[in-house]
Amino acid sequence: MTAIEQPEPTRKNILLIPLAFLSLLLSGAIFGFFYAWICSTMWGLDAADPKVAIAAMQAMNASVRNAVFAPAFFGTPFILIVTAAIAWTSSRRSALLLALAGVIYFFGGVVLTFTVNVQMNEALALVTIPESIEEARQIWQEYSEPWQFWNIMRTIASGITLLLTGCAFLTLRGGKG
Repeated sequence: MTAIEQPEPTRKNILLIPLAFLSLLLSGAIFGFFYAWICSTMWGLDAADPKVAIAAMQAMNASVRNAVFAPAFFGTPFILIVTAAIAWTSSRRSALLLALAGVIYFFGGVVLTFTVNVQMNEALALVTIPESIEEARQIWQEYSEPWQFWNIMRTIASGITLLLTGCAFLTLRGGKG
């Protein structure tokens, strides 16, 4: 088929690459968010005075619910699934990779966050910072260690999501399907 004989792009095809790029962007943003907590934020808080760590974490947890964070956190699985649905007629391989990425992030990111990390954050929000440094250290350690474990799990899930999304994007761009 020559360029002249090719059919006009459908609305789905016109949307596919921008949606795939948005999927990749959001997946990368949320992976970077969780990853930054692993390699800097929590290590810094662990090295700080535990009273300061508790207060800082309370403040960060209160501020994270915002319009800048919400699209990457909440939108990622839905954009991935929508993109997978649109990709289905063009590239089943990409569609399956995108759908798998959406499911992995939904359960390993969103569901895990709400069932574990948010619960821990809400419990920490109720803590009155104690006068005793030892009591503050105990509170912080009881919070930080399990919180970090579950954050690593979210980071792994979002990293796999990013990898699958990148593979899907490359498959789409390469025309293999």
